[in-house]
Amino acid sequence: MSALELLVPARAVFHPVVDLDTGNVIAVEPHTSSSAEPQSATRPDTAADDLRRAVGAARAAADLGTHLPLTIGLRAETLAHGETALGELHQGLADAGRRPSEIIICVTGSFPPALRQAVTSALHRLRRAGYPVGLGGLGVAHAPLDLLLDIAPYLIRLDPDLARRTSSDPRRSALVTALVDLAHRIGTHVLAPGLETEAHVLHLRELGVRLVQGPALAPPEWRPGMRVTVPVIAREDRDPAPRGIDLGPRVSEFTLPAVTMPHTATADDVLGALTAETGTTSVVLVDEHQRPRAMVDRTRFLLKLSGAYGHALHAHKPAARLADAPRLVPRTVPAIAALRAAGRENDRVYDDLVVTDEVGRCLGIVRVGDLIRSLSA
Repeated sequence: MSALELLVPARAVFHPVVDLDTGNVIAVEPHTSSSAEPQSATRPDTAADDLRRAVGAARAAADLGTHLPLTIGLRAETLAHGETALGELHQGLADAGRRPSEIIICVTGSFPPALRQAVTSALHRLRRAGYPVGLGGLGVAHAPLDLLLDIAPYLIRLDPDLARRTSSDPRRSALVTALVDLAHRIGTHVLAPGLETEAHVLHLRELGVRLVQGPALAPPEWRPGMRVTVPVIAREDRDPAPRGIDLGPRVSEFTLPAVTMPHTATADDVLGALTAETGTTSVVLVDEHQRPRAMVDRTRFLLKLSGAYGHALHAHKPAARLADAPRLVPRTVPAIAALRAAGRENDRVYDDLVVTDEVGRCLGIVRVGDLIRSLSA
């Protein structure tokens, strides 16, 4: 960090979302500081201020040039404003250079009966536009659990205080265990934020939580590209997370945010995305409708560029020339079926799978190693 950065308050802070199975940062949650965005003097929690903070957070991430997916928070009351608020949000995020599939909209706040229909409709519109959605504050917020079934969220985000207190309170630990079990059964992720100590991280991992955030993993000055600290426990000491029955877990349970770029991106563009984050295993090239057109595998791509004259030959040409056809799997497919499909191509067995929604848009990727570890446990 430069001396100037130490003297001048940061415009924003960035919290990494860490995958405990791999130790990689799979998304970034930016927050603009109070001085970075204008606030209303009389009503600081109005929908306009909420939208301004959300768009400002996306722009702050764009200023860093990170290609990692983002998680952006919005209040349920803001979504209840309907098409006007959604239109402003979509336009602002697009102006920040982000496609919908690259941003997880995490909704926080309460869901009183009077607002439920409006909020549910807004969440459905976001999903139809291609945004993964999440519900925040689970376990504490006044959010009906059957809302999870209505909107099929990509993730559920625990209340930070609840997540921290599970390691010292058996009753709260039991509540989180129940939420994790529910998430596994409906094919969604659980994110535990605000973890302050190694003990917090290890306990949540034992409960089956895979995605975490907090000071225990990254310092306040963390920026995309910096390292994170991931506590590790011996695999034989882990209790397997509860699973459903019948066909087993769905592939959606293992879906991670994808790094996506336009299918017209150059090899130099993709190289920048891969070198910025060592944990990025692939880049999905998508068309204007967010449908996968090609997939760049990190290892093969870097080998081709590192060969004799590789950079000179390919850097300014379309990255699609060095890409492969994406291996597509619908989000509703059982994980075991996806693993079998991966094994049919001997030369690409460990390539990431690209998960798609009902209309063929990219929802994320699945790492074959994750399927093998889970299904062989």
